[in-house]
Amino acid sequence: MKGIWVIIIIYLAAVNLLGLILMGVDKSRAKRRKWRVPEATLFLVAAIGGSLGSIAGMYIFRHKTKHLYFVIGMPLILVIQIIAAAILLFAPLNLFFM
Repeated sequence: MKGIWVIIIIYLAAVNLLGLILMGVDKSRAKRRKWRVPEATLFLVAAIGGSLGSIAGMYIFRHKTKHLYFVIGMPLILVIQIIAAAILLFAPLNLFFM
């Protein structure tokens, strides 16, 4: 069972780093009026576990902080992920095998 936690931690670290990097890349490209990272991609990375890194990237790079759907949407994704993780961790196993 320990091995699965290592994999989960590595996955979450990688996807959060990706979210942070994508915010920085998109901010840099926005300044230079270059091709941008699609907003759907930024939300997808957050939704697959990179919400904390994406939020950090928003504020580190001051990017998308004036867009209400990012300011509300990214933390909302994080809250939903925390609730889902808590349910999976603390719910009795028989709840899932009824």
